[in-house]
Amino acid sequence: MSAMWTDLTHLDISVLDKIIRTVVVYFGLIVLLRLAGKRDLAQLNSFDLIVVLLLSNVVQNAVIGPDNSLLGGLIGATVLIAANAFVVRVVRPHNKIAELMEGTTTVLARSGAWIPGALRHEGVRQSDMEAALRRQNAYKVEDVDEVTLEPGGTIVVDLRPELESATKADVERLEAKLDRLLGS
Repeated sequence: MSAMWTDLTHLDISVLDKIIRTVVVYFGLIVLLRLAGKRDLAQLNSFDLIVVLLLSNVVQNAVIGPDNSLLGGLIGATVLIAANAFVVRVVRPHNKIAELMEGTTTVLARSGAWIPGALRHEGVRQSDMEAALRRQNAYKVEDVDEVTLEPGGTIVVDLRPELESATKADVERLEAKLDRLLGS
């Protein structure tokens, strides 16, 4: 029993080495994903999914080193979660740093027309964007004022004003006007 406990808890590398490895890999992946572009975050196609799955396997040894202990894995996981919490809560709220790490919004279509250079730059296909339009109640690019790809990969579609859905406030205003017209 004690041999098993030793195997589970004995670290083959120091805790400091484990911490440094995990933090360096975390920030290295941030840089690589930033260089790869927003499309990879926006919509994972089957090729992107394969890359993400293989990426986790590729960096595993860089994080754990020659240490396969349970304790070493828990230390690595703890450091990874702590580094992410630090970035999200401390670094990301600063606009300039967030812009550097995540990039900026890219306009993909404006005034009912695609911007081919922007689509090419972000590595997205027009057909994928047309599917995104349909998911956001636009049937064709001519229905939109603007389509943007946000730094986190979210696709935002702004419909032309005359095609936007009525809000509850819009309906209440119309009802009030109708009541005034009908004298009720």
